[in-house]
Amino acid sequence: MSLINENFLELQDSYLFSTIAKKVAKFTEENPNKKIIKLGIGDVTRPIVPACVQAMHKAVDEVGTEEGFKGYGPEQGYEFLRKAIVKNDYQSRGIKILEDEIFVSDGAKCDCGNIVDIFAIDNKVAITDPVYPVYIDTNVMSGRSGKYNKNTETYENIIYLPVTEKNKFKPELPKEKVDMIYLCYPNNPTGTVLTKEDLKQWIEYAKKNKSIILYDAAYEAFITEKNVPHSIYEIEGAKEVAIEFKSYSKKAGFTGIRCGYVVIPKEVTGYTKDGNEVSFNRLWNRRTCTKFNGVSYITQRAVEATYTEEGKKQIMQNIKYYMENAKIIKEGLENAGYTTYGGINSPYVWLKVPEGMTSWEFFDKLLEEANVVGTPGSGFGLHGEGYFRLTAFGTKENTIEAIERIKNWKIN
Repeated sequence: MSLINENFLELQDSYLFSTIAKKVAKFTEENPNKKIIKLGIGDVTRPIVPACVQAMHKAVDEVGTEEGFKGYGPEQGYEFLRKAIVKNDYQSRGIKILEDEIFVSDGAKCDCGNIVDIFAIDNKVAITDPVYPVYIDTNVMSGRSGKYNKNTETYENIIYLPVTEKNKFKPELPKEKVDMIYLCYPNNPTGTVLTKEDLKQWIEYAKKNKSIILYDAAYEAFITEKNVPHSIYEIEGAKEVAIEFKSYSKKAGFTGIRCGYVVIPKEVTGYTKDGNEVSFNRLWNRRTCTKFNGVSYITQRAVEATYTEEGKKQIMQNIKYYMENAKIIKEGLENAGYTTYGGINSPYVWLKVPEGMTSWEFFDKLLEEANVVGTPGSGFGLHGEGYFRLTAFGTKENTIEAIERIKNWKIN
């Protein structure tokens, strides 16, 4: 008899974005003549920039020759890309990161999910709420979450850190000792940020409790304010307690091409039950060599091109385009009387739904009456209820039209 991993049975049936897709598909089928504008899922709309396209063309031509053909590459990433990452993302900010502390992957989502492989199952986990669902679900799959309580809508072994307007969207330190801490900043879904001073207290907590911070910085390219760090390693001591995830999905429009990386400094260590220190870098390298064959050469050459002067300029134009959309959304909603957060250092705008409505009720009415799709806050966790996320990754034309519809929309 083949037994299943029963941890999967603790997952909740409805995954947020699949539920949205079903609702939109049903509405479209019933209303084929209505134009629906989607500002829900955070997928990009701008084309891959010319510098990256040219690099891919060149790489394709190269692997089509006997002398340029590439078979299996290094599982951790080609040296040329790791060098470019170290130079541009870290050395340029005065941060010392070594090439063999960089692991190139097929995206931050995979890294955030796979990282649990190198942590013990009985580690205590703290996760901000609302939150990107992958953090919770992968800990459920691996058996770290415990049972789900339908009454409280929480898992028994997860420590939830509320992020709401009551605490200015800055999570409070856990009141108990935890071993793994998930932080995502700029935050998905709220679009809010933590300053260097805010992060400093988390570093101090982690050092005191021998905890590890899993820091998702997938949206750092959208930061506009100077006091907001682009890397957790800008804070002294972070290299001893933090693992950082970064992505090219939104920064370079690689949601379909797939590439990201994880940084694990050699100073970051865990412990055996006997109290012996073990390098997480060594464990992740072993896991990578066993379970991953690396990102394609063609993709990595495209990523390398994001660090050229031309590539940087072209990508910044796309980022400015999306952040102009964020401004249109934020200002338009506020003019319509909504309270909003985010949208300044992030492509996401987090709005309060009208009193007396749930976030899913707001979703349904917005879809049916304004034909605009967003993301209900409750889909990101218990403390997301009462909020709603809109993304700036649409086209400018659709963004303007969607906000005009919302401004002219009267909730019954």
